[in-house]
Amino acid sequence: MISFVFGPEDLGRVRYAISPLFELVSSLDVLRDPAAHSLHEPWAGEARKAVKDLDFWLLDAAAPEVGYCYRPDFIAPPPTKPVAELNEELERVRKTSREQVARELGWAYPRGLPAGAQRLLAEGLDGLIEAMAVYWERAIEPHWPEVRAILEADIASRAAQLAAAGPLAALSDLHRDVAYCEGRLEIRRPYEETVELDGRGVLLIPSVFSWPRVWAMFDPPWQPSLVYTARGTGELWAPAKKPNDALSALLGKRRAEILTQLPASTQELAQRLNASPGGVSEHLGVLRDAGLVAGRRDGREVRYVRTETGEALTSP
Repeated sequence: MISFVFGPEDLGRVRYAISPLFELVSSLDVLRDPAAHSLHEPWAGEARKAVKDLDFWLLDAAAPEVGYCYRPDFIAPPPTKPVAELNEELERVRKTSREQVARELGWAYPRGLPAGAQRLLAEGLDGLIEAMAVYWERAIEPHWPEVRAILEADIASRAAQLAAAGPLAALSDLHRDVAYCEGRLEIRRPYEETVELDGRGVLLIPSVFSWPRVWAMFDPPWQPSLVYTARGTGELWAPAKKPNDALSALLGKRRAEILTQLPASTQELAQRLNASPGGVSEHLGVLRDAGLVAGRRDGREVRYVRTETGEALTSP
């Protein structure tokens, strides 16, 4: 059992972040064993063709297939921003000290470093960064808008839960192997580790490719973090929702289409629906006033998600 022990200040320091690097690393497990990650088999078939000519030795050395055992954290460190950008995160990996890389590779390979890990340590991280960037471009980037939308929707839902019912409610249903009890966030593992948060709080990272697993990071110098499966992951590779006749009759065809396409920004909706941004914005205003959607600012744009009422209307 891994236990994150909360002090008086830690519950108020629960926050969320999106990690493109963790999606990248988790997706490697899907390619290695699609049967164990059957939810993502539609993606795996396509991605395998896209990366068939890549040399994976660097990725395999830095992110070995280890199940629930230790995997180096430096390849996907906890984000420092709510929405981490890939290039910035790759630069963070590049700047990892050789001592940290050696320490974590040693933990991952307690019986001695294999040839790939020895070569990685000797040659530095530039080759690994290049391999990660190419893999991302071919395997993840074509699907990133949809993946990111799932992650953002999960955070928006849980942030609302956090505001309405407090941290205890937000921590109660992260994963079947996670439970909060008497000031401890407990993650079921076949070994014992107690992590005193000491005012650092905990970073919650929703993920789609981590399904069905949950991951914990806590070794220095990283922020104590928990990676869990985002709500809605099961819908990621399903055919796009289409409004039924009753919903179209109730809201009008265009507003029904917009509601079923969320989460998205105004510009994304305009492109998907071949509509003008002004028209989409007007419809979003009506849906917002009706309590069916909510918007939150992300940099220079506003992204819209369905409210609980909106979800009820679009559910089967």
